[in-house]
Formats: sequence, C-alpha cells, structure tokens
Amino acid sequence: MEIIPAIDLRGGRCVRLRQGDYQRETVFGDDPVAMARRWISEGGPRLHLVDLDGARDGIPANSECVGEIVQAAGVPCQLGGGIRTELAVRTLLDDVGLDRVIVGTQALKAPEWFREMATAFPGRICLGLDARDSMVATEGWRDVSQTSALELAAAYADLPLAAIIYTNIARDGMLEGIDPETLQDLQQLAQLGPPVIASGGVTTLEDVRQLVDLSVASPRLIGAIVGRALYEGTLDLEAAVELTSA
Repeated sequence: MEIIPAIDLRGGRCVRLRQGDYQRETVFGDDPVAMARRWISEGGPRLHLVDLDGARDGIPANSECVGEIVQAAGVPCQLGGGIRTELAVRTLLDDVGLDRVIVGTQALKAPEWFREMATAFPGRICLGLDARDSMVATEGWRDVSQTSALELAAAYADLPLAAIIYTNIARDGMLEGIDPETLQDLQQLAQLGPPVIASGGVTTLEDVRQLVDLSVASPRLIGAIVGRALYEGTLDLEAAVELTSA
C-alpha cells in the first residue's frame, strides 16, 4: 500500500482547507516545488495534487505550477480539481505530463463523457468520490447529491480506472483520524474491482496501521492520501512509508 503526500494548490501556494471550506484555509508555503521535493526525499512514491481554484471554478487554474512540480518530482503525479473537458484531460496527461487525472463532478453529471474518457485513457483516469455522510459531493464539495458513493462507484466498476479515490469530507483536514464509517465504505468499495485509495482523516501512524490491516483483507485498497497530518507533524512520512512497505 502506498502513502501518497498531498499538495493542495490555491493561487500558486501550498494550502490546506478544513472540510473543503475555502474560508478555512491555512497556508503552508509559497513554493510548491520545494514542498514536492521534500515529500519525495522522505519517501513519497507519488504525489497527489489538488487544484483548489480549478475545483471551485470548473477549469484548471494552476497548470503552470503543476507542470513545474511534475518536472521536478521524478515520481508519478496525479491531479484533481476542475477537470471537466476532454481538452483538459488531454492537456494535463499529454502536455503537462501527469500520470493520472482525477474526475469527480463530471463522473456524476456527465456519465457518458466519463465513460468515454476512462475508455480512451485506460489506467489514467481516477474516479474521485468525495462524500458527505456517504453521499457524493460535487462542484468543489459545495453541492451534495442524492447519489451514494457506493452507487456511483458500482456504476463504473467495469471501466479500466486507475483507481477510485474516496474522501470523507467530514474528516478531511480535521486531524480527527479514520472513523469506522470510512473503513466500512472503503471495504465495500474494495469489493467492486477497481483499485481504491483512501483520503481524508489519516492523522497518525495508528490510522495508517488500520488501513494496512484493512488492505490485507481487501487487497484492492492500494493507497492512502495524506495531507494536513504531514504539514502539522502528527504523522511522519518516512515512518508511514516504512510501515506500509513492511
């Protein structure tokens, strides 16, 4: 299982939000490339990048910064936030050099388009499932739908997805740990077929240990994205990577 450091971008800076709330922002640095190099030097096997401006506005907004990170990183990078057109997908994968892109809003609102993209780019499209009380949220987490995360994931389980990335919004950026509801959702998602990556709530090494234990019983759980815990120092990346590599 991989531990994947997250770098959230807003206005070209490294920030973290609490529960996706743009009014509750903490700035952790003005040099995202330096931050990327730090996480890689500590053993991060890939980077999870989020374009917060793009997620809010519906169009990628930090592509230049993302490109600089990709060039400097030397490890695979994935990006989510505002990816809602074929042009955006092609540009980010072919020109910017990302390994994967993450699509959330359009997977719910434009299912035929999402199927076309996943088929055209096998193994390079991630389904982003951002959930409040297990229901899918879109438009930068501002709108909560009547579709459950499990229902949407099941609808696309036949596609050649790179992964399903599941985020419990209530836990994201709160340093409150992984909750039983999230573990149950991850277990159910891991039974569908595509690889699953957990996001939101990983706070301590004990949270990582819980996910590692779950991955033994559910081998389709292949990774966990970690953000604020790394920036606040409640989780040591090297120790987490060592635990998942044991």
